[in-house]
Amino acid sequence: MSFLGSLFSKREKSVLGVDIGSSSLKVVQLRKEHGRAVLETYGELALGPYGGSEVGQATNLSAEQITETLKDLLREAKVTTKSCAVSIPFARSLLTLVDLPYRKDPIEQKTIIELEARKYIPVPVSEVQLDWFIVPEDEPSEKNIQKETVQVLIIAVHNDELKLLQNVIASAGLQASFYEIEIFSTIRAVVKEPVKTVMVLDVGASSTKTYVVERGVVAFSHSISAGSQDITRAIAVSRNLSIASAEALKKKRGLESDDESGSPELVFARIFSEARRVLIQYETAHKKPVTSIILTGGGGVTKELGTYAKKLFSVDVQVADPFVKAEAPAFMRPILEGIGPEFAVAVGLALRKLDEV
Repeated sequence: MSFLGSLFSKREKSVLGVDIGSSSLKVVQLRKEHGRAVLETYGELALGPYGGSEVGQATNLSAEQITETLKDLLREAKVTTKSCAVSIPFARSLLTLVDLPYRKDPIEQKTIIELEARKYIPVPVSEVQLDWFIVPEDEPSEKNIQKETVQVLIIAVHNDELKLLQNVIASAGLQASFYEIEIFSTIRAVVKEPVKTVMVLDVGASSTKTYVVERGVVAFSHSISAGSQDITRAIAVSRNLSIASAEALKKKRGLESDDESGSPELVFARIFSEARRVLIQYETAHKKPVTSIILTGGGGVTKELGTYAKKLFSVDVQVADPFVKAEAPAFMRPILEGIGPEFAVAVGLALRKLDEV
């Protein structure tokens, strides 16, 4: 899924994916070698300390504070390229799937889509960047040969959000050829078989994004108001720890806990319960099964989370491993597999950026 066209014609061998999240910044640098993506470097920095809060907590920083963090991260990760792609937060965008009148003439179809899109955007169209995508159909049948409607995924991002991101990237000395809503970057990095219907659970700091991917397209999305910072807080309260200490304990021990009142399991149980409800709702409405669930996001790295999730869902559950799409030294594989869910967006951005090389 493209969003905004290429702005720079200069091409470099190394490219960078920049994921600006609510609690941290992440970068992944890849290069293309003999048609394969090769991992050169990666890194992550928490945003909390730059805004006076703790590691792992969601923030609302100014462009200047984000720029400062990004510059530090580029230096620490020893990034060597300025050529990048940047994520747009799902929470700052609008995605909606609608049925619209079908026209054989592409120009007429485009006009209909752009006119109808106005009905679904809660602000004036002049205040957003608008994009859309016609969803591929299933196998042709007698029923849809004479089709009257077409499914269209409408996407809108507010100009203010894009301007903030553009200012950050320019101030950090980088050049971005495109900005992409994080969902599409994640799909590229973690969905192995696009033709199958899968559910992606992206456990972020303040919320969990759940979306069903069908034929490589977001067919349904839902946000759950609980995330990895809620787990950290539960541990901090039950064990009388600072947020920073609780975050470190969560990363080390994951779902292991001696104290039921502080168990991360309780928060994940709430997240998974709502996700299961969304899954059943989708399957019932569309009369088709979800074949697997993919866990990703910062909360996806919690130890033993995949094992716990497999007990609660009746379908196959996988923990995302986006780095499998890039070559790296064998000794790094266990590390990359462990942190992979956190870097899905950055890897997905870099993979698309490599197509420009």
